[in-house]
Amino acid sequence: MSQDPKSSPAAHAFTESQRAAIDALGRDEQVIQAPIWLARQAVVSNDAVERNHAAQDPDGFWGERAKAIDWMQPWERVLQADPPDHRWFTGGKLNATVNCIDRHVHGDRRLKAALIWVGENGEEHTYTYNRLYREVNRFANALKRLGVKKGDRVIVYMPLTPEGIISMLACARIGAIHSVVFAGMGTQALRSRIEDSGAKVVICSDYTWRRGKKLPLKPTVEEAVRDLYSVEHVIVHRRGSRPGDAPHQFESEREHDFYDIQEGREIHCAPEPMDSEDPLFILYTSGTTGKPKGVVHSTGGYLVGVSYLSKAFFQIGERDIYWSTSDIGWIVGHSFIVYGPLSVGATIFCREGVPDYPSPDVTWELCERYGINVMFTAPTAVRMWMSHGAEAPERYDLKKLRLVACAGEPLNPEAHLWAQRHLVGQSNGMVVDNWWQTEIAGPVLGTLPTFDARPGKVGKPLPGVHVEVVGPDGAPVPDGQGGLLVIRQPLPYMLRTVWGDHARYQNYWKQIPGCYTAGDIAVKDRDGYFAVLGRADDVMNVAGHRIGTADVEGSLLRHPAVAESAVVGLPDKVKGERIKAFVVLKPGVARGPGVVASLKDHVRQDLGPIATPSDVELRDSLPKTRSGKIVRRYLKAVEMGEDPGDLSTLAD
Repeated sequence: MSQDPKSSPAAHAFTESQRAAIDALGRDEQVIQAPIWLARQAVVSNDAVERNHAAQDPDGFWGERAKAIDWMQPWERVLQADPPDHRWFTGGKLNATVNCIDRHVHGDRRLKAALIWVGENGEEHTYTYNRLYREVNRFANALKRLGVKKGDRVIVYMPLTPEGIISMLACARIGAIHSVVFAGMGTQALRSRIEDSGAKVVICSDYTWRRGKKLPLKPTVEEAVRDLYSVEHVIVHRRGSRPGDAPHQFESEREHDFYDIQEGREIHCAPEPMDSEDPLFILYTSGTTGKPKGVVHSTGGYLVGVSYLSKAFFQIGERDIYWSTSDIGWIVGHSFIVYGPLSVGATIFCREGVPDYPSPDVTWELCERYGINVMFTAPTAVRMWMSHGAEAPERYDLKKLRLVACAGEPLNPEAHLWAQRHLVGQSNGMVVDNWWQTEIAGPVLGTLPTFDARPGKVGKPLPGVHVEVVGPDGAPVPDGQGGLLVIRQPLPYMLRTVWGDHARYQNYWKQIPGCYTAGDIAVKDRDGYFAVLGRADDVMNVAGHRIGTADVEGSLLRHPAVAESAVVGLPDKVKGERIKAFVVLKPGVARGPGVVASLKDHVRQDLGPIATPSDVELRDSLPKTRSGKIVRRYLKAVEMGEDPGDLSTLAD
C-alpha cells in the first residue's frame, strides 16, 4: 500500500489540491450519528476507556488481547523493544491455522460454514470448518512430500478461489512463508518477487475469470520461471479438474497437478510450532525505487492484531456472514479475508470477479441471497456503484447489511454520504472509514460504531495506537494544520523487516527519529478526528492499489521504442487516481496511435492491468534538473493547472 518514506514535506511543499483539502476541512461538516443499537452491541463499548487503558498500560492491554489466541507455549514477555526493532509475545509458540481452523473443528463450529465462494461464472462452493481442515491438511502434506519445510518461501499466484486460500493456510500449517502475488501482475513483476524471496515453489492457477473472459495465468508463470533454477516445483491448479480425475501430464518435470500430488485419505497434518516472531508471510508492495519491497509480518503479533481488529473494528462475529470485495493478493485479503475473520469463527463470503459484472446489480443480489451482515470494500468501488445510480441497491433487500467499512484511499464525503443512504439505509447501519497500510496489517485510524462519523475524515486512533501529525522537525503541528502522519509507538501487527533488506525497514523510523513515518499527509481537528490527504512521495493510488512511479517508468523503458519516460498520478472520480505517462521515443520511431497502444499493451503484459496508463503523451523531451533528474511535479502541476513551484533547478 505505501512506499519508502522520503524527505519530510515542509508546509510550502503541499500541492494546491492538498492545501485546498486542508482549508476545506470543517466547513459545512456533516455528521452521521452512530445508531444506538449498533453502538450497544459493539465489542468496544467505550472507546475512550479502552484507548485510555492501552495508553496507560500497553503491555497489559495487548496481553489481554493475546489471551484470545490459542498458544502452544505461553509467551513470557509482551514487548521487547530495541528501537527501531520490536518483538512481541516473546517465548510464545503457536500456529496460525490452529487458531483459524483447528479450534473451531474441535469445538461447536465443526459443521459451520467457514467459506462460501461464488465464481463470476455462477459456480458456487461451500466449505465447512471441517472440510477446510481436511483440504488444508491434505495440501500441507503434499507440500511436505515435495520437500517444503519451515522457513521455505512459496509464491502463490492465484485468483480469489478456495484453492488460493487453502494454499496460503497449507503453507502456514507447515511453517513455510507464503508470498501471494496478485493474479493480475505481469511476468516481470512476478519474476522479481520470485527472485527476491528466493522461493523454491510456485503455486498457480491456469486461468482467472474477469468480466466473462478467461485470462490465462500459467503462461505468465512459465515465462517468469523459465531460467530460474531456484524454483524446484510449480504446482498448477487446473480449474476444470477435480480430485480423482485421471493424472495430468505436463511437459516440464517441475510441474505438478494441484490434486494429483494429494493423497485422498491423508487428512491430518501436525501443525508446525512457530515462534511468535517467526515470519508468517511476505507481501510485496511497490517501492519508489524499481525494486519491489517484501514486507514481512510475524506470526504471533500479526494474528493477535487482526483477530482483535476483526471483532473490535469490523464488528465481525461468529454468526456473521462477512464479505470483503478485495483479493488475497493484497494485505486486505490476508488480514480480513483469511486470517482475521477465520480466527474469530465467522463465515467469509468470497466472489471472484469485479463487483459490477455481469451487471451493477450483482453485488446487491448476492448480499440479499446470502444475507451479508458486514462488508469491507474500497472507496473506488463505492464511487463505481454511485456512478450506476441508487436504483440497483434499492431493488434488493439489504436489511441485514449493518456495517460497510471502506479503506484503500481517502473516502470522499459525497461517496460516504451516498453509501450511508443507499447501502446501509435499510438497516439503519453505518458506513465507516479506516486507514492503514501493507506495512501495518490492520486499521490504526478509523470510525467506530460508538461515535459519529464525519465524512471526509477517517476517524480517530484505535485503541493501542499513538498517532500524531508532525512537521519536518518531528514536533506536533497545531490542530487544523497539515503535516506528516507518524506512529509514535510500535504495534504488534506492524512489519518486522523488509525481506533481505533490513536497512530499508529501518528507514521508516529514521526520517522522524523514534517514529514510524507512514509517508502520508494528514490533518487532525480539535475533536481528535484525522483526515488523511494523500502521499508525500512519488506513489500513485489506483483503485486502492499503491503503484510506484518507478515501476511503470521502468516497464515503459523496457519497450524497444522508448528512450525516456515519466509517470504521474492524476485525480480520478472513480479510481482515486489514474496513471498518465509521458514518453520520449527513440529516433526514427514514428508517432501514432499504434505506438501508444503498443506501450499500453506492454505495461499491461509486464505489470498487469492495474498499472496500465490511461493516457500516454508522446513528447520531444522531459523536464529535468541540471543533474538529469526528471521533475515529475512540473508535469503533474501542468496537468492539474497548479503552480509547479520553484523551477530554478530546471535545465532549461
